[in-house]
Amino acid sequence: MNKYELALVLNGRLEEDAKAAALEKVQGYITRFHGTVTNVDEWGKKRFAYDIQKMKEGFYYFIKFESEDAACPNELEASLRIYEPVVRYLIVTDEAQ
Repeated sequence: MNKYELALVLNGRLEEDAKAAALEKVQGYITRFHGTVTNVDEWGKKRFAYDIQKMKEGFYYFIKFESEDAACPNELEASLRIYEPVVRYLIVTDEAQ
């Protein structure tokens, strides 16, 4: 079982229900591509060091997930790239066990 961590930044202008729906959809992507979400760490709304797409802040999440399918991170990245509320993302292998 491979372990991964997704650092996710959502649009800071999202309303509470839209933010929850976007997070739910990202978790749905993980399960669709044969992954299992193990932990979601919400860091809240943070100010960017510089403007990104004319935005000054965003909602930060760190999602840990597992998958036996090595293609899961690639499929997830392809979906996140075109998903509108996502400002930035980074998927890394979680080496700490």
